[in-house]
Amino acid sequence: MRSETARVWQESWDRQQEGFIPDREERFAAMLTAVAAVTDGEPPKLLDLAGGTGTIALRTLARFPAARVTVLDQDPVLLAIAGASLRDRGTIVDADLGDESWRAKLPAEGFDAVLTATALHWLPAERVAALYAEIREVLRPGGIFVNADHMPEESLPGLSERLRTHGRKVREARYAAGAVTSWPDWWQRVAADETLAPRMAERDLIYPHSTHHHEWTPPAVWHIDALRAGGFTEAGVLWRGGTDAAVIGVR
Repeated sequence: MRSETARVWQESWDRQQEGFIPDREERFAAMLTAVAAVTDGEPPKLLDLAGGTGTIALRTLARFPAARVTVLDQDPVLLAIAGASLRDRGTIVDADLGDESWRAKLPAEGFDAVLTATALHWLPAERVAALYAEIREVLRPGGIFVNADHMPEESLPGLSERLRTHGRKVREARYAAGAVTSWPDWWQRVAADETLAPRMAERDLIYPHSTHHHEWTPPAVWHIDALRAGGFTEAGVLWRGGTDAAVIGVR
């Protein structure tokens, strides 16, 4: 894939994701500010975990041009876009986070930061808990892990439901008006693209439609407890926006 084509698909992916997550850039900015705080002016060594098209890695390079970034994912479509976008500016790793051997595929460990967004909710609870402990092991002492995802505030159950309903209505109105592309529509466009269609066929073998995983979206406190159980010395909420939050663990 040519870099110009990758840029178009990156833009398309961003618009589709922002249609579902309006404050997407705010969480990325908060995550990268935390990275800046723990690297103290040094170029960060960062792992974009379940990184898809390399969204976080690209924003890391925009903020820290000398950063060393690695994108890890399993989706052949998204990895194709990530690889064409990063070229020689980062490392691409194809690995399944559902398999505890994923760490063996990393080119190195000792990361300053491991960041992930809106991805781990596809894994079951017990796997997420185990993964947190595994992530701690790829960080250098004092390094951070941040997971931004759907994490409602447990003390606001009624309001959280209203926020979700409101967001869904706004989102559906935007889809209907053609303001943004929905998730199913975006993948239909991928399947119709001659460059990405072969990767889409590979993707269908990895993620059969009949075995779509159930989303695991517990409140932030569950994640904080799991981070502490996984050995992180500090854990808490870094950022919150409505029913989404970013939790952080410090090794």
